[in-house]
Amino acid sequence: MTDSPFRTVIYEKHGPVAHIVLNRPAVINAFNVQMRDDLSEVLDAVKWDTDVAAVLLRGAGDRGFCAGADLSEFGSAPSQAAARHARWERDVFGVLRNLPVPTIAALHGHVIGSGVELAMLCDIRIAADDAVFSMPETCYGLIAAAGGTQTLPRAIRKGRALDMLLTGRRLDATGARDDGLIERVVTTTELATESERIAGELAGIDRALAGAIKASLAAARDLPLVDGLALERRLSIMLCRNVAGT
Repeated sequence: MTDSPFRTVIYEKHGPVAHIVLNRPAVINAFNVQMRDDLSEVLDAVKWDTDVAAVLLRGAGDRGFCAGADLSEFGSAPSQAAARHARWERDVFGVLRNLPVPTIAALHGHVIGSGVELAMLCDIRIAADDAVFSMPETCYGLIAAAGGTQTLPRAIRKGRALDMLLTGRRLDATGARDDGLIERVVTTTELATESERIAGELAGIDRALAGAIKASLAAARDLPLVDGLALERRLSIMLCRNVAGT
């Protein structure tokens, strides 16, 4: 069922799986302020909807998942800084990162700039064999500003991350998988079926359990081991109490 109409995003729920589709195919789903606003509403709805147990994010059309920021808005803004500031007024990327349910990005064609950053904030990334990844912000005198400098070196080696961020070097799907940017590669015809299968499988996990695992893994990046182990123990105790109370 379609829950509500948006100009740049399609949002549907199929059982416990929330399907979010970036829907500007004429411009390869380039990320603009309207998409920021639409995604903000959709992700807030997902966050508070206890019936949602997994999220599947993909892009409409045959040309790609997301071609990055809509550069036409940079031309209409007083400056590049002002154009970027407009996108930061709502923390869409932060909300996506902190969703309490598993998130899957199904990637195809162009996965550029903000498209890479959206994908990197999802928990599992599956790509079609025609996917091409790049971070071209440096070519425009900009730094990646939606998490790219932080998420890339957490997924791939620092040198590889620097190569992508400094030179805009493109990676094909196989190279992205080998570097650790994505988890698996399938054919373009298999992408929809396989990503939906994964989303359905993850949606079968108890929401509280999935949220605890995500929280523990996120903390593992920043906490000393002893503190991380203590957090893991607290989460385990909390879950056991929840099970005992049911």
